[in-house]
Amino acid sequence: MSQQAPKPAAGANPPLASALSHPYLLLILAPLFWGGNIVAGKLAVGEISPFLLILFRWTGAVLLLTFIALPHVRRDWAKIRPSLGMLALYGILGFASFNMLMYGAAHYTAAVNASIEQAAIPVFVLIANFVIFRVAAKPMQILGLVLTIIGVMWVATHGDLNRLFALDVNIGDGMVVLACLLYAGYSLTLKYKPDIHWLSFIFVTAGAAFLTSIVFQLLIGGGVDQLIADVPEVTPIGWICVLYVMLFPSIIAQLFYARGVAMVGPNRASIFINLLPVFGTILSVIILREGFELYHLIASALVIAGIVLAEYAVRVSPAAKS
Repeated sequence: MSQQAPKPAAGANPPLASALSHPYLLLILAPLFWGGNIVAGKLAVGEISPFLLILFRWTGAVLLLTFIALPHVRRDWAKIRPSLGMLALYGILGFASFNMLMYGAAHYTAAVNASIEQAAIPVFVLIANFVIFRVAAKPMQILGLVLTIIGVMWVATHGDLNRLFALDVNIGDGMVVLACLLYAGYSLTLKYKPDIHWLSFIFVTAGAAFLTSIVFQLLIGGGVDQLIADVPEVTPIGWICVLYVMLFPSIIAQLFYARGVAMVGPNRASIFINLLPVFGTILSVIILREGFELYHLIASALVIAGIVLAEYAVRVSPAAKS
């Protein structure tokens, strides 16, 4: 990823400018804000329709990004135009469909479950890299992969793996796993992303997510009539959730992560993504007052051990030392 570190504007608040100069603070805050996404989705249950939540999220994000991204889009247009189909796919898979499933899952499963289960994303990426691109996995990666899979399945079955054989898995947990599959597909195809500014990338993909959100509303959200009926029913908490997901996961976290990558490089920055399920779990317990059961603890230990082993295997390999 060829990201350019954004420069603080002239006259910027010194404390803010100082914070933006610390890459590891930015790389911790980005997954913290992303981890808050599922918490916002859970808080939104009964306060706003999930179809409205995702539609308003990307409507607001596109409007805000218009003011800061258009100059970059104009400069990158020659590269963007032939890649519009691929960029649209990123928005459909990684931005719209992933979040639609996550917000829908919040109606059926705990946010703690959904947070831990997101650890499946790097697992799916590793498996697909091996199956599709024949990228060999090291023994420690495979061990980490197995531990993480067991951890995710442990959460999805609430500590009873026998439920897998009976296909007795909570529909919400199943939706989260499907969302992780879609996001893994998004992650894998990023290697074909055109070499454009990160703001151009976010703007175009957010635009595709906005259009996809309209399609969701029309096809499975009850159409225009339901949209008109649902808007007056949005509560103040619902609007707060919209504001959060519009600003923090969609824009601010992207900005922080892009700047962190520009400062320390993608290899060192990528490990911080693994903090997402950790922060999501902590926020779910603190904000939503969800219980942290023994099966959550066992699953978290398995997931963390698996991620550490897999990341260590990658970082000690000769190719990772570039």
